[in-house]
Amino acid sequence: MTTTLERARPAAPASGPRGGGVPPGRVLFWGGAVVVPLVFLGVFFAWPVAAIVGRGFVTDGGLDLGGFADVLGRPRTWRIVGQTLTQATLGTLGSVLLGVPAAYLLHRCTFPGRGAVRAFVTVPFVLPTVVVGVAFRSLLVENGLLGGLGLDGTMTAIVLALVFFNTAVVVRTVGGLWERLDPRAEQAARSLGASPWRAFRTVTLPALAPAIASAASLTFLFCATAFGTVLVLGGRQFGTVETEIWVQTTQFLDLRAAAVLSVVQLVVVVAALALAGRARARTERALHLTEPVDAAHPVRLRDPFDLVAVVVTAVTVAGLIALPLVNLVVRSLRTPDGWGLGNYARLAEPADVLRVTPWEAAVTSLRVALDATVLALVVGGLVALVVSRRPRAAAGRRAVAGLDALFMLPLGVSAVTVGFGFLVSMDRPFGLPLDLRTSGVLVPVAQAVVAVPLVVRTVLPVLRAVDPRLREAAATLGASPARVLRTVDLAVALRSLGLALGFAFAASLGEFGATSFLARPENPTLPVVIFRLLGRPGVENYGTALAASVLLAALTAGIVAVCERLRSPGAGSSW
Repeated sequence: MTTTLERARPAAPASGPRGGGVPPGRVLFWGGAVVVPLVFLGVFFAWPVAAIVGRGFVTDGGLDLGGFADVLGRPRTWRIVGQTLTQATLGTLGSVLLGVPAAYLLHRCTFPGRGAVRAFVTVPFVLPTVVVGVAFRSLLVENGLLGGLGLDGTMTAIVLALVFFNTAVVVRTVGGLWERLDPRAEQAARSLGASPWRAFRTVTLPALAPAIASAASLTFLFCATAFGTVLVLGGRQFGTVETEIWVQTTQFLDLRAAAVLSVVQLVVVVAALALAGRARARTERALHLTEPVDAAHPVRLRDPFDLVAVVVTAVTVAGLIALPLVNLVVRSLRTPDGWGLGNYARLAEPADVLRVTPWEAAVTSLRVALDATVLALVVGGLVALVVSRRPRAAAGRRAVAGLDALFMLPLGVSAVTVGFGFLVSMDRPFGLPLDLRTSGVLVPVAQAVVAVPLVVRTVLPVLRAVDPRLREAAATLGASPARVLRTVDLAVALRSLGLALGFAFAASLGEFGATSFLARPENPTLPVVIFRLLGRPGVENYGTALAASVLLAALTAGIVAVCERLRSPGAGSSW
C-alpha cells in the first residue's frame, strides 16, 4: 500500500484551496465528526462512570469519603488488589516471553503455512472470555486430560489462560514493527563479528523496545480487567477487582463498595493507558522513519536464533493454544451415554434455568452484535477520521491528541464498570422520565462502547499513512471535500474498515462483562447462557455449556478469519 502511494504521490500544490475562507459545509461536516463521537462518549461512557464515582464519593448530596475508608480498610480488598496485580504481572510476563519469539518467526521468517499459523495465533484474542475459561477448565478438571496436574482452581490456571488470551497482542504489536525494521543495521553488526544474540541485544531489541512496551502495557491492562476467564477459573477464591465489583453488586447488593472498587480500578487503568499511549507514540514515530522492508527469510534451523523461535512458537501454538481448544471440542462430544452429538442436540432445548434455548440465545447474540457493530463503526470511524488529521497549529495538534487519548479510555475501563455504570445511571438519564434499563437498547450500546477503541486502532494507522498532499492535490483540482473523502480516504481505508468490522462484531459477540449486568432474562446472549449453565449442577448442563462454547468460538473465529483476509500487508495496524 505504501509503495502504491509513493508512486502515485503528486507534487505539492503551489497554493491551498481557492477561495480563502473555509466553506460552511466543511465546517459542518468536521464539527459533526467531532461532536457525534463526543456526545456518544459523554452519554454512554463518561456519564455512567461519573455516576459510579458519585456513588463512592457522595452521600446525601455531600462529599463523603467514609465509603473509601470502609472498603479500603477491609483485608479482603487488599487481598483482591494484590491478586489482581500479581495475575496481571505474571500474565504480561508470560505473554511477552512467548509472544516475542513468535513475532519474529511469523513476521521475519517464511515457511509453508505461515499465514494459517498467523491467523490461528490471533484466534484466542477474539474468543469470548467465558469460552476461554470453559476450555481451560475442561482440560484441568479432575477427569480432564491434564487433571492429574492439580491445577484446577489455582492461580496458575488463571495465568495460563491470560497468557493464552494475550499472546496475540504481543505478536501483532511487536511483529507489525519488526517486519518494518531495516535489516541492514543488524546485518552490519553481524558482519563486524557480533553473534546473533549480541546483534539482537544491541541493535534489534532497542528498536523494538517501544513496541514491546506498548504491547506489555496493553496486555497488563487486559489481564487486570479480565472478567469471564477469572470468574470461571478462579471463582471467589482468586477473584480480581473486576470480578469483585460483580460479586459486590450481584451477590451482596453493596453498590457503594462496588463503586469504590470501580474508582480504584480506574486509577490503575488510567496509569496503564498513559504508559501505553507514550509507548504507542514512540512506536508510531519509529514507523514513520522506515519503509516496509521485505526482509523475511526462510527458516534456518541451523541458526540458533531461528531454532529457539521455532521451538518456543511450536510449544505455544500446540501446547498453549491448540490443546485447550481441541480438548474443548472433544469434551463437547462426550455425553452420559457415550460419544455423540447429544450435547449439540440439547442446544435446541430450553434448560431448566433458562427461558430460551441456546440456539435462540445465539440468534440474540448475532442480532445484538450487528447493532453494536454498526454503532461502533460509525463512532469509531469518525474518531479515526478526525484523529488522523495533523493540524498545523499547535493547539489543533494538542486537541487531536487529546481526542485520541479520550477514546482509548473505554479500551482500558472494564466492561463490568461500563455495565455497572449503566445500571446505576440509566434509570432516569439526565432527569428524563425514562428507564432505559428495562429496554434492550443498552446491551448493544454497551458492547459498542467496548468495541469503539478496536475500530479506531484498526483504521487509524491506515488513514495516517495517507499522504496529505493527495488530499490537497484532489482539492486543488476541484474535488469537493466529500469527494476527497470518498476517493482518497475511504478508498485507502476500505480494507481496514472491513477488518475493523470483523473485530468489532467478534468482540461484541463474545462480550460478557457488561452484558451480564444488562441482559434481560427473556433475551440473554449466548455468553450469558453459557455462564448460567456452568453454574448449574448436572452433567447435561455442563455438556450443553461445552457445546454452546464450541458454537460461540466457531462463530467468532470464523468471522475474524474471513475479515483477516482483508488485512493489507504493512498497513501498520497492531490488531
